[in-house]
Amino acid sequence: MLIPFLSYLRQTLIFSIRNLLYPIRNLLNSLLSLLPTMNSSSSASADPPPFDPSRPAVPVSYPIKTLADLESRSYFDSFHFPFNKSSVALRNSRLADRPRMLVCHDMVGGYTDDKWVQGGSNPEAYTIWHWYLMDVFVYFSHDLVTLPPPCWTNAAHKHGVKVLGTFITEWDEGRVNANKLLATKESACMYAERLTELASALGFDGWLLNMEVKLDVEKIPILTEFVSHLTKTMHDLVPGSLVIWYDSITVDGNLIWQNQMNQKNKPFFDVSDGIFLNYTWLEDYPKCSAAVAGDRKFDVYVGIDIFGRGTYGGGQWNVSVTLNYARCLCHIIIVTFAPQTNVALDVIKKGNVSAALFAPGWVYQTKQPPDFETAQNRWWSLVEKSWGIMQSYRLELPFYSNFDQGRGQHVAIDGGQVSSAPWNNLSSQSFQPCLNFSGDPSSDSIQVLVEFGTTVDLVTCTNIDIMIFKEASYSGGGNITFKGTLPDVGYFSTKLFHGELLLGDLPVHFTYSAKLDGNSLIGLSLEFSSAVKGKISVLLASRGNTLLTMTQFSSKFNKVIMPCQVTKSETDPGWVTLESSISMNGFTLTEIHALCYSESSPSPNPTQYFAILGHVSVKTSGQNVVFPPSTSWLVEGQDIEWTSGSQKSKTLSVKISWRLKDGNASLFPKYNIFVEKLSNQDVGNIFVEKLSNQDVGKQEYLGVAQVEAFYIFNLVVPCGTSNLKFSIQVCGVDGTSQPVNDSPSFHLPVERS
Repeated sequence: MLIPFLSYLRQTLIFSIRNLLYPIRNLLNSLLSLLPTMNSSSSASADPPPFDPSRPAVPVSYPIKTLADLESRSYFDSFHFPFNKSSVALRNSRLADRPRMLVCHDMVGGYTDDKWVQGGSNPEAYTIWHWYLMDVFVYFSHDLVTLPPPCWTNAAHKHGVKVLGTFITEWDEGRVNANKLLATKESACMYAERLTELASALGFDGWLLNMEVKLDVEKIPILTEFVSHLTKTMHDLVPGSLVIWYDSITVDGNLIWQNQMNQKNKPFFDVSDGIFLNYTWLEDYPKCSAAVAGDRKFDVYVGIDIFGRGTYGGGQWNVSVTLNYARCLCHIIIVTFAPQTNVALDVIKKGNVSAALFAPGWVYQTKQPPDFETAQNRWWSLVEKSWGIMQSYRLELPFYSNFDQGRGQHVAIDGGQVSSAPWNNLSSQSFQPCLNFSGDPSSDSIQVLVEFGTTVDLVTCTNIDIMIFKEASYSGGGNITFKGTLPDVGYFSTKLFHGELLLGDLPVHFTYSAKLDGNSLIGLSLEFSSAVKGKISVLLASRGNTLLTMTQFSSKFNKVIMPCQVTKSETDPGWVTLESSISMNGFTLTEIHALCYSESSPSPNPTQYFAILGHVSVKTSGQNVVFPPSTSWLVEGQDIEWTSGSQKSKTLSVKISWRLKDGNASLFPKYNIFVEKLSNQDVGNIFVEKLSNQDVGKQEYLGVAQVEAFYIFNLVVPCGTSNLKFSIQVCGVDGTSQPVNDSPSFHLPVERS
């Protein structure tokens, strides 16, 4: 028991140090932000070149800022357009007939870390992983036409959440735009069709209309026609789409926020799919709005500003912090939270209408203690407590999750680390578990943490470098870590996924990866239901002693199934993959839990526990992905640009694109991009690959693509390299990936000086 105890002690100490240092780090960051930025005179005076969307560049998501650009359709001629298409379709386009949750994202003007379509380098970028608590996600900024970055659409669609862009007119410039838009009914309809075309082409689900300007009253009929035509064309072209009106201008042309549904804003509600009410409402407004809306009361979304700017209940939360000084000179930080936002949510729920949360990024922007992950979990747990779970997923096979949140300190594939560079890319976010947040890191039971791997140098304190050691992931950049003390009953269970999956006559195969310390084991606990046979619980046990496992759990589960195969990872033997099969014809799988237990016999003494869950995959035998041979693909290089570098090196920028030769649309969700730098030498008639230095002849991970194109910018090509081999590793919906050497590739000779 010494090895697992030392590992547990190390992990517990690290976790305590992290919670201690985060407030210190955040305080230092806040103080440093007050200092002036140190720039050289040359860089300060040099203006960046103007953004030219037609020229090849690192793909970005960006808004449309003028009506002229909207009308001309210039966006579709942009170099960036093909990269901005979302690749994940929304499986269920119907909204539930119940009070709903709309979340409107506003992050320092928008288009920050998420603008980098192929991913950025900030592992602490803002993200959301509580998708099961919402129905609609709005990407908001103060530009004329806000187009949701595809990463947000991809992540939301994976979880059944609709995504809307924003059309806004505000201030003096907005009034000029509104008058031009509404010059005639023909112009209003034309601009509505342009917006519909954008949503359809980019794969998102509709628009929030925010007309915050005063208008002449004779423009109101044309404005109503604009809203009506946009709603109709969106429904025709994008089934299940939404057009939601923001409570601002009234039918009199005045800019007076009503904060409730009444006859001054109802005409816009009548020709759209819903209304987003302003935030400064009174307690009886939700109930009054429901009465005005009638049968469409759930299409009324009552606003809450999380920053608390005039909103009912004050938004945010009340935080009190107490510092206790222990004799070991460590600080014990006790934080108490009073849920202010919940005050408004409770009133809205009582009024039997829907809710709209504006700017939940408040948690991130204001650096709520002790760290973003903990504060985010705590804040959304308060929302869940008040409002409940919105999404009960209808799980579809094949089902796969590697718990990746779309950011991390490394990238792993099949248990092997392929990159140690920090990154963020919400498109890579996997289906997220619905973990319960206890909010008590000092609990004596098992702590459940989503972690991002690798080693992080936090701070130098009293001449000691304090490091946080985290295990590398099995796949992507995340995993779930379980650590602590097993309870007296000998095991610990926590829910990972809930939903509905009706099983047929084919056996269902469960595969999961785990890294286990000492006697720690982890299995999957499954909950099934049947109208005839009721509820049944099944344990897919981990590796270990079958007799001990059966003795411990046969009385607690209807079935206990040992794994049919246990495989060690070739790249990291610490990872094991466990496979089990089960036949439950006619039953519905409703929940998947992780079950933590020990291989040793139950003991009256506390049992220390440490295990990591890397991924979970569920599919039938007929759903194995068959990857087309590399010869089935056509791979091309375009927009090739070479520049000279130092020490006779070169840099390359190139767009790589690929497609199946038979013309069929690809059904693969993503592609990993690698490059191999080769040096060629002819020996007689034999072609030999010669490795001239450490940078040549090694497969280098470049990134991930969700569309069938990837732009490589300023790739350093060392001296002595004569050929580049770009490999596109095809990935399946079940988490499998084609071997890199069998994947489609593109060879590019290095330009000679």
